[in-house]
Amino acid sequence: MRTWWLSTVLLFIAAASLAQRRIVVAKDGSGNYKTVQEALNAISVHNHKPVEIFVKKGIYTEPLTLAAGKDFVTLIGQDKDGTILTYNNHTGTVSPTGDVINTYTSASFFIYANHFKAKNISFQNDAGFSAGQAVAVFAHGDELSFFNCNFKGFQDVLFCSGEGSRQYYQNCYIEGTTDFIFGPSTAVFQSCEIHSKKNSHVTAASTPPDVPFGFVFFDCKLTADTGLNHVSLGRPWKPYASVTYIRCWIGPHIFAEGWNNWKNPANEKTTRFAEYRSSGPGANPTARFPWTHQLTDEQVKTYTLKNILGGKDKWNPLKD
Repeated sequence: MRTWWLSTVLLFIAAASLAQRRIVVAKDGSGNYKTVQEALNAISVHNHKPVEIFVKKGIYTEPLTLAAGKDFVTLIGQDKDGTILTYNNHTGTVSPTGDVINTYTSASFFIYANHFKAKNISFQNDAGFSAGQAVAVFAHGDELSFFNCNFKGFQDVLFCSGEGSRQYYQNCYIEGTTDFIFGPSTAVFQSCEIHSKKNSHVTAASTPPDVPFGFVFFDCKLTADTGLNHVSLGRPWKPYASVTYIRCWIGPHIFAEGWNNWKNPANEKTTRFAEYRSSGPGANPTARFPWTHQLTDEQVKTYTLKNILGGKDKWNPLKD
């Protein structure tokens, strides 16, 4: 009898422990919390156990922060297009604390934690076309991965902001106007659609000079709103910016020379802009600026997930 009782208690404790690792957010009150931030607040700092936050369909208009130390969180939307996390922070406005918002503080969602994963969900900043810098996701932690997600906004949508941060995006849709993928992080984009909404620049990397890889796009598709015809693949926010497009389909909105030096010819000596086997009407290797590169079959062999994202801990986002 005592053995049976002890087994029952242990099973109950185990079930309760597992239940605590899955949090449901629902606007209608059918989950554990009605807002996403409440769910993020429920995770303890120094968390080391996987926590899944499942967000039911709905538009959640709230500024979000996942603080440093709240690691191993997986955020899953019920439906990629129907589960939307959004806010309208943007530069020039004043925060509740009285500070003027700048690029670094303009996000809808700040991710400072490590080992974060998101699936089937939309991240937006709804500040508007003329609002200036208005970040949807401030991705700062290390080992961040996003699968089948939307990133929508206008200028400076996805801030890959952490130096030393490694990030992975698969089957994602990312749209914006100017520099809408930017920052110093090392980030891989696999089979994503990158959509321009203005004649401007797709990327603005600020890769540190001692970091071998910045933004790497594998098998992505670059599209644009109708009528656009003068978009660059990227410009260097910092002199050693590293951006590479590998086997990407490039639409006609990308102009023939392909890239931009940010009105500074000195950047042409240091930037690391490259392509490999681009296709589509915007692929024009012979017309690209001579200070950019077309990778050889031998050179492209170094562009593997292991080399780009592995690091000392051999992180593999596909096995995480």
